[in-house]
Amino acid sequence: MRVLITGAAGFIGSHLCDRFLREGHEVIGLDNFLTGSPDNVSHLFGNPNFRFFKYDVTNFIYLEGELDLILHFACPASPVDYMNHPIHTMKVDSMGTLHTLGLAKLKGARYVFASTSEVYGNPEVHPQPETYWGRVNPIGPRSVYDEAKRFSEALTMAYHREHGIDTRIARIFNTYGPRMRVNDGRVVPNFIYQAITGKPLTVYGDGSQTRSFCYIDDLVEGIYRLAIEEGLSGEVFNLGNPTEHTILDLAKLIIDIAGSPSEIVFTDRPVDDPDRRKPDITKAKKVIGWEPETSIEEGLKRTVNWFREKLVAG
Repeated sequence: MRVLITGAAGFIGSHLCDRFLREGHEVIGLDNFLTGSPDNVSHLFGNPNFRFFKYDVTNFIYLEGELDLILHFACPASPVDYMNHPIHTMKVDSMGTLHTLGLAKLKGARYVFASTSEVYGNPEVHPQPETYWGRVNPIGPRSVYDEAKRFSEALTMAYHREHGIDTRIARIFNTYGPRMRVNDGRVVPNFIYQAITGKPLTVYGDGSQTRSFCYIDDLVEGIYRLAIEEGLSGEVFNLGNPTEHTILDLAKLIIDIAGSPSEIVFTDRPVDDPDRRKPDITKAKKVIGWEPETSIEEGLKRTVNWFREKLVAG
């Protein structure tokens, strides 16, 4: 296939480039480097099946030639990033989604949209199945991300219903692994950086809030299956690890794995910070035969090692 991946230099996008190239596909990557990094794809330069363009998807997109698959993964994804770039975040998941869907319509390409567990907000249903509509504050500080993703889901389904485009939506739960930025702002890189450098680990609230953490290799496997499987047009899938951890337990585990002398300190929780987050992946198990395989201990060991090498390299 000839595949377009937006956000190709980002954490998840760069791993998707690796996977599709490894499977023998031709990949075109787009990224404006707002939160992505050239380092994440530099190893692919020189690969005859990979082409990269520095480009902002909020602008009109056109590519010559046939296109079989579009994966729209461009968007600031951490609270720090979308708080720093609120309007651009909403433009990427409105205008960017519109432009990539328009390209999918023009080329007759299959379309995969990277949504998020944030569409569920601070959920009243636990765990969260795809049928749950969510509980989102539409005017809170996190709404620039939450509501942008919800709009993109609606737009994706509108193109599916009106134009017959083969669309799929992946609702991605907390994912971690190599190539996350040191200053990403999400809990795993925050804790790992603090643990490696001997700084106190900063836990919001009392740390009793829960998250479910999926290792990047497992997530990429799920996205790949979702993208290539036939007969999934118009479907939505939760992709994440259903094993639930408190933030406090995560902090203790990272300190242990990193062999760190760091202490744990507590600070105020951000506005609209969800109390619990856990995917119901029954549908993914049944339909695409997918579930995570990497334990959090093994995934964190790999991630800690990568961060150590990154910090030593400067």
